[in-house]
Amino acid sequence: MIVLKQTPLRIVSLVPSQTELLYDLGLEDNVVGITKFCVHPVHFKRTKTNVGGTKQIHIDKIKGLNPDIILCNKEENTKEIVDACSEICKVHVSELYTIQDTIALIKEYGSLFNKRTDALKIINKIEYNLRDFQDFIKDKPVLKVAYFIWRAPWMVAANNTFINHLLELNNFENIYANLERYPEVEIKKLRLQGDPDLILLSSEPYPFKEEHAFELGRFSHHAKTVFVDGEYFSWYGSRLINAFDYFKTLRNRL
Repeated sequence: MIVLKQTPLRIVSLVPSQTELLYDLGLEDNVVGITKFCVHPVHFKRTKTNVGGTKQIHIDKIKGLNPDIILCNKEENTKEIVDACSEICKVHVSELYTIQDTIALIKEYGSLFNKRTDALKIINKIEYNLRDFQDFIKDKPVLKVAYFIWRAPWMVAANNTFINHLLELNNFENIYANLERYPEVEIKKLRLQGDPDLILLSSEPYPFKEEHAFELGRFSHHAKTVFVDGEYFSWYGSRLINAFDYFKTLRNRL
């Protein structure tokens, strides 16, 4: 928690999912800078200043925007970026692994930006939809999965990630949960390392295609390969409101 003497009026967001959250909190007019990966809401690409990516920023552009606060995330942004931004103004660095972490962040933003009522509305929707989904999923069988995020090298989401938390919520047993974060894996050992029922190919950050599904399928025993919306599995914030409906649809078509 950071403490400011007054409500920040000019915000630079270096985290796509948090940019969307700011919009849903009613802070559109306060957001002055975003990254090229901040694709929601769509019109921000036209109306906000692009300050670079999440790993490489244009520090002079950020300085020129004269922000009151810069929003970062421990996973999305490097320590070097946080340090550089700290020389400009206050920096808030989020660290999220669970839905409860997300709810805490929304509550903190509500307080920080004087949007407590809007924050509470978002939190209430997330909690209601979460309870509804938990009732839906409780009798669904547990399925073993491998969640791929990259190719060349092949990389997966493992333990201690927001993705793994949501996989568990979906009654998906991550065969790589014994590993940490986003490790490289050998797909030739897919059967030995857990022989999943499902291979999930995320829509981001890598643009997986049918040939990649076929390549992975050669090394599994009976796994069904499914392309999934990576935003619903990895974006925290207000996107969670609709994530549970997506998860229901995903489960129903398996």
